[in-house]
Amino acid sequence: MNRINPDKLLQSKWTAVSPRERERHFIVTRLIRDEQDEHVVEVVLQAVLTRRDYTLAWRELKADDVWQMGWK
Repeated sequence: MNRINPDKLLQSKWTAVSPRERERHFIVTRLIRDEQDEHVVEVVLQAVLTRRDYTLAWRELKADDVWQMGWK
């Protein structure tokens, strides 16, 4: 399990273990916070190759079988 500080996710780089449509490398481009603007709830990942954006819960990045930190 990846150890993550959600406040330091902005501009971090991630590699999908099982890429779809040649999208393997991603950058966190935005953090979405709760109503009180205290806690990170979701992140927006942008595929480096296609520039498509994907929104997911930041805790999903903890799954080692789906995501790896950095570009591999």
